[in-house]
Amino acid sequence: MGRGKKTQTIMMPERPAQSPTGGNRSTTARNLCKSDLGGVIFGCTHNTMKECLSNQLFGLPSLHFSYVKNIKPGLPLFLFNYTDRKIHGIYEAASHGQMNIDPYAWTDNGTQRTPFPAQVHIYIKTPCQPLLENQYKKVIGDNYYQVNHFWFDLDHAQTRALISLFAPSASVKPAPGGSGKTNPFTSFPSTKLKAIANMENANNGAGEPKRDSTSPADLLDMNKFSSFTWDDGDREHASSSRTSTSAPEERERKEPVSDWEDWDDSVQGIHSDVSVRSDEQSQSLSERHFGKEPKTAVQGILHKLRELAAEHKQSTAPSKECMIDGSIQCTSTNVLQENRPPEDNFVSAKVEENTTVPDLYQRNTELVQIINELTKKTAALEKKQTESDQEIQHLRDVIEDSGRRIQQLKDRVEELESKLNPSKYLVDDTSSNSVKQYWSSEKVIYLIGGFNGTSWLSALDLFSPSKDTLTPLKQMGCARSYAAAAALNDNIFVFGGGDGNSWFHTVECYNQRNDEWTTCPHLNRAKGSLAGATLNDKIYAIGGGDGYECFSDVEMFDPVLERWISSQSMLQKRFAPAAAELHGVLYAVGGYDGRGYLLSAESYDPREGLWTRLPSMNTRRGCHSLLVFNDKLYATGGYDGEKMVSSVETFDPRLGAWMIEEPMNVVRGYAAAAVLGDTLFVVGGLQDGETILDTVESYEAGTGWSTCGFKAIGKRCFFSALVL
Repeated sequence: MGRGKKTQTIMMPERPAQSPTGGNRSTTARNLCKSDLGGVIFGCTHNTMKECLSNQLFGLPSLHFSYVKNIKPGLPLFLFNYTDRKIHGIYEAASHGQMNIDPYAWTDNGTQRTPFPAQVHIYIKTPCQPLLENQYKKVIGDNYYQVNHFWFDLDHAQTRALISLFAPSASVKPAPGGSGKTNPFTSFPSTKLKAIANMENANNGAGEPKRDSTSPADLLDMNKFSSFTWDDGDREHASSSRTSTSAPEERERKEPVSDWEDWDDSVQGIHSDVSVRSDEQSQSLSERHFGKEPKTAVQGILHKLRELAAEHKQSTAPSKECMIDGSIQCTSTNVLQENRPPEDNFVSAKVEENTTVPDLYQRNTELVQIINELTKKTAALEKKQTESDQEIQHLRDVIEDSGRRIQQLKDRVEELESKLNPSKYLVDDTSSNSVKQYWSSEKVIYLIGGFNGTSWLSALDLFSPSKDTLTPLKQMGCARSYAAAAALNDNIFVFGGGDGNSWFHTVECYNQRNDEWTTCPHLNRAKGSLAGATLNDKIYAIGGGDGYECFSDVEMFDPVLERWISSQSMLQKRFAPAAAELHGVLYAVGGYDGRGYLLSAESYDPREGLWTRLPSMNTRRGCHSLLVFNDKLYATGGYDGEKMVSSVETFDPRLGAWMIEEPMNVVRGYAAAAVLGDTLFVVGGLQDGETILDTVESYEAGTGWSTCGFKAIGKRCFFSALVL
């Protein structure tokens, strides 16, 4: 080793051959971030659809949990039937997406674990006719990654477009005692799970509605909605092809309906488009247009339409002779004929020359006026909705800006308090002759050693993200880079590494209270680019190399015995790996084995005394970071054998799989990373073989990665970071 480019022979060994199975793209999902997720499609078959709806539970295999976990109550959901490739809707999430809500769902009497553990509770928002593939494929075409396979996570635009394709199911009938016709201006009430039992009690003793369809709406009786019922002849196939009205031969088999019923369905289609966007804001807008009780005004219009329909049926009775004014005979025939040009959208009347219908023209004029008034009110409502959306977005921007300003004020107040009352932040230790000061309550990160592009560093610095300050502490006994660091009993242990000329087997310990370094027992052999972790009050030195050989051995420091003991070796040699401890288990991930950079990972449970192979990562990586954050392991950045990467993936031991997460803003390897409170920080590192970074990125759950803009740290790589 030496200065400058000579370090590259250690940092980036010989480029490995590209694996045909390499790559970091998941074929199970688009990996949309939480804010971009607009809806989710779940799967079923004819055999499982009944159970999905009766239990109000949807599920997918565990690999889909990467986006199922982002489902929150109210998110639109859909059900894809693999048997006939139809999509059913419209459903909504009644819970957050979770693993194993029902661990034995879709199994034979609970004799085995469910194959679909990524689950969510649902309720039926609006029962609709299912969509054929030639209908929905044009909307979710971008999700198809094979001819017959598509990703199930949808963005907001796809979700809105898919909802607009659905038409309310013809099987939805009014509750007994109602008007006998579905109100086209009121959508089916969205009923939460807890309200199902109440609806069942409220409808006790009510008559049973007419059964005329086997669409998914009929499955509602399994949710105890007394207004809906099963077609007993088709219980086995809940999504029978008879529910689809898109095929001509199916339309011909339907019972004829009157022109008025046809028009009623047309108006219901108009409402379906408006109701997609109905929420708390649109309700208030409805009050502005229709008054405080919009449903009352609309129901009045419907009542008038029904009266006109009844009178129309009387006036179009079968042909018979009649007397008008005692002298004139006339023949009454069907005098109304539906004529709705797309540009006019109104009903015209055609009256034969020998027919007399009193007030017919006036009634038709009245009907056209009602339709025109309704169309104008709908357009005005849509305009108000757009204005409301703009106002809401503006308010969100104001709130976000206010949050930033409040945080700036908090930081300023804290800075002023530290100047007025420094004892809050600094504690005096008078146990020795000299007064030592150390930081007691400030949230800080310790930065250890490294290389700044000019010098190999022996520095120990205290970095405060809240103030963007770097406070130098007592330096180590020698310059040290490519080393490992671990915390034990509020002390910092630094072991191995090198100074640009040779590798070390020395170990140093820093006591923060006394601000001093002491020498500890040596490692069994010199090594660098190793990983360090603390487990059960013992320190582990994992893998590494000496410039000629890559190591799989693991050494353990027992502070009671005050020496390093050889522990169980790993399954693979790992130079420049990353390691961490989670729930009493040690994890070692990635690295270089002398032939290529690794996808593999393994874990060590001291109760078993063995290393166990884990599922492989999606990206090869070495000289990366591994941290515990939100009960998961986060592998960030590193070198894949060809280039530095910005990718991030997580491993949840409960799922036993790696999930691709949002990448960092900058590619970087040989960086240092630490978790401070609810934030993960990645500091410095190499962008390529020569460019050393001075930037810091932070990650927060629900917010993602952001560049911090800190200036205090400066350029730094090949170093370690710790939080005590």
